Amino acid sequence: MRGGHPWLFEGAITRQSRAGRAGDLVVIFDRKNRFLAVGLYDPHSTIRARVLQHGEPAAINRDWFAALLATAARLRASLLAQETTGYRLVHGGNDGLPGLVIDRYERTLVLKIYTAAWLPHLRELLTALEKVAPAERVVLRLGRALGRGNTSPLRDGMILSGPPLDGPVLFLENGLRFEADPVRGQKTGFFLDQRDNRARVEKLAAGKSVLNVFAYTGGFSLYAARGGARMIVSLDASAPALEAAARNFALNRRHPSVAAAAHELLAEDAFEALARLGESGRRFDLVIVDPPSFARRQAQVERALASYARLTRLSLGVLRPGGTLVQASCSSRVSAEPFFEEVNRAAAQAGRPLREIERTGHPLDHPIGFREGAYLKCLFAVAPW
Repeated sequence: MRGGHPWLFEGAITRQSRAGRAGDLVVIFDRKNRFLAVGLYDPHSTIRARVLQHGEPAAINRDWFAALLATAARLRASLLAQETTGYRLVHGGNDGLPGLVIDRYERTLVLKIYTAAWLPHLRELLTALEKVAPAERVVLRLGRALGRGNTSPLRDGMILSGPPLDGPVLFLENGLRFEADPVRGQKTGFFLDQRDNRARVEKLAAGKSVLNVFAYTGGFSLYAARGGARMIVSLDASAPALEAAARNFALNRRHPSVAAAAHELLAEDAFEALARLGESGRRFDLVIVDPPSFARRQAQVERALASYARLTRLSLGVLRPGGTLVQASCSSRVSAEPFFEEVNRAAAQAGRPLREIERTGHPLDHPIGFREGAYLKCLFAVAPW
């Protein structure tokens, strides 16, 4: 904790002065009764306190929140110059506000909370946001655990301020226009953390046939199209997500390469579709595999690694010799080195060893401030034969 870690677990507490309620401010001392931190208390979570202030005491109020938000906004200012109006403004404890993320989609802010400890402080946060990052509206999203046990009048997807939404919002990412559904979409409506990897795919796509597995709303597909891919298959189990992918392509027809690219939508289970495509003899020059988290708990890590390995084998079954594999993991439970090792091992066992191009991690707006804050890893590699 002296090094800046934002979590205090239940088992680390040796003495507590009194019972607390979710959202109470707690002062944390070490065993020698020296001040450590101030945090938010949650009696219903194994993370009993999420640290807001390290090192020395401070008044936690709207001015304190505004100062922290201003720092976060300055760190992301360069994104606006890149024709990007969709980005993460606050990345939880990595930006000093553990259990909370704030994403901006042009004039809409989406505030997602993962602990009831934030509920009593929403008004102060909104006031600070109005000062630092004014927006037309603010949407509230609740993490899964909070959504199940929530007894407050606040509900997932409700508008905290501003006019109601009658459809998706639009935003720019590196000059491409996308839609996001902040009220009902996955995460806060879009997977903003893959922006840099999407840009890398764009540079690899010229003249290529591309398969985008777990495509969701077609982010990687659209970048590949702008990069000059001749044809793209977007594969996802969700038909509504693929319909959104088609709309995203329509939003960007002004780009000649997007208009020229053939875009096929395939609503099917990824594992089954990869096996079927491989058996049918269909092959691609570039295969992108960006699955959802396979390990939400430590006990699921071994099974997750086996799933990544299976995806590697299936993906290589549809990848042409000399083609490029892009494979990602978004599970914080699976650390980077075991993931990369498992992908390479599976490829070697399949008789198609990989030559790595690059290993990537988090973009600028998803900083890493503590070990558990690192979750995204992505491998770019060529399968020579």
